[in-house]
Amino acid sequence: MTYERTIGDTILAVDQISLSFGGVRALSDISFSVRQHEVFAIIGPNGAGKSSMLNCINGFYHPQKGTITFKGKTRRQVRPSEAARDGIARTFQNIALFSGMSTLDNIMTGRNTKMNKGLFWQAIRLGPAEKEEMEHRAVVERVIDFLEIEAIRKTAVGTLPYGLQKRVELGRALAAEPDLLLLDEPMAGMNLEEKQDMCRFILDVNDEFGTTIVLIEHDMGVVMDISDRVVVLDYGKKLAEGTPDEVRTNQDVIDAYLGVSHGEDE
Repeated sequence: MTYERTIGDTILAVDQISLSFGGVRALSDISFSVRQHEVFAIIGPNGAGKSSMLNCINGFYHPQKGTITFKGKTRRQVRPSEAARDGIARTFQNIALFSGMSTLDNIMTGRNTKMNKGLFWQAIRLGPAEKEEMEHRAVVERVIDFLEIEAIRKTAVGTLPYGLQKRVELGRALAAEPDLLLLDEPMAGMNLEEKQDMCRFILDVNDEFGTTIVLIEHDMGVVMDISDRVVVLDYGKKLAEGTPDEVRTNQDVIDAYLGVSHGEDE
């Protein structure tokens, strides 16, 4: 399926971010920008600093140097809850669901930052809280329909196959109605059919919801197929940035990551 994307202005700007743990430098003066409605990939070998970069964007890590500007607001440090309220949602490399809870209830937790009524109203489930819960439930049901997981809406996620669990985790992130969706290896551990499904959903999220997506992915076929632009990290440093074709033919990237020698066919 062909998707027509209208790329907008910059929504995320990463400027000279450096992050260290003790004497270990995880990121060194990393800068790049992501535009609205873009699918932007971060690639690189293991230990390149990809997940650390996502953790800086949504507040899990606080860089020692540099700034991150999101929707025009520049900051050095932010808490994950603040990032979520500002419109940043995240999935993780390792599935982080509530295994004993149903698909529906797991996705409902993605609405926590949108809930305005206090614990008292939520506990008695009357009046304003009941109306608010119905509104949140309607959003969640639309996400369930969108991801084609109606059949497992009441199933405990711990009993689901791995690929479906990853889809539920995506649903939880989508329930927050984010402007920016961070996906940390969304297709890790999937078979070919599951990867194809996840690619389709990522493109549909980008196309139908207008959500800007930043993803980490090791499958270069996936990256080259669905990304508008790519940034390459190598041992905490930025190696290259550009379109998939530009990155694929960049000799520094070939030597450091793609593993194709000079003169060889790709």
